[in-house]
Formats: sequence, structure tokens, C-alpha cells
Amino acid sequence: MRKTVLMALPLAFLMSTGAALAGPAMDMAKTRIEAIAKGDVATITKDYGKDPSLAWIGGPLDGSYASEKAIAEVWAKFSTAQGEQTATVGELWEAANPKGATVAANVVFAGKNKVPVLYIMTYRDGKLVDEIWQVNPPAK
Repeated sequence: MRKTVLMALPLAFLMSTGAALAGPAMDMAKTRIEAIAKGDVATITKDYGKDPSLAWIGGPLDGSYASEKAIAEVWAKFSTAQGEQTATVGELWEAANPKGATVAANVVFAGKNKVPVLYIMTYRDGKLVDEIWQVNPPAK
């Protein structure tokens, strides 16, 4: 019994400190979400790697975008359409290994419209290479 408790303590510690173990991808994702809310397209696009892609699923910007220029245009359109807005972040989590990291977040952007999204960002070598922006309206 004592051995089981001693083995469980490190696991419990790791689970309780998950936020403290967040990596650089999590920090970049938080900065990115703030930039999207501010409509700061320069900051939104500064972390793209070579040949980035954005899958925007749902809403008027629905489509697949595969160049930094095309993606920047989409973010500019979103920012213009939303006007001044805020971002409320719900769940935010990161999965990482030596090859890269993926951050997923449930976010509600509230400007002219409320836009709830599941936002998934994949980073390699400290650069954003793939994004999924899944418009995720609440179930009725």
C-alpha cells in the first residue's frame, strides 16, 4: 500500500502543476489569441513558418488558405468584420514532443458578432505551420 501511494505522488504532482509545465507553444498561442482579438495582423502573421496553412471551417470565411499572404488577408477580413473585440479563452491545452507542439483552445471572440471557435495551432521549430479555426456554435 505504501509503495502505491509513494508512486502516485509524483503523478499527482505533475497533474496538479500542468499549467506550470506549459511550453513555448502555449505562450505563442496565448499571444496569438490576444493579437487576433486586437486585430493586430502583423503580430498574427509574424510567427508563420514556411508554407503555412489555415483551414477555416464555418462562417463567411470558410475555406482553406495556403500562403502567408492569403492567410494575412483572411485575418484582415475577420478583424475588419468584427471591429473592436475581446477574446474569452476557455479550455487551453498543449501536446508536445521533440518534433513539435500542438495547442488547442476553446475561444469566444466577441465583437460585432460572437464567434465561438475551437482553435488548433501546430508549431514546428518555434514557427506556426498549421491552423484549424473551427467555428463551434453552441448546440441548440
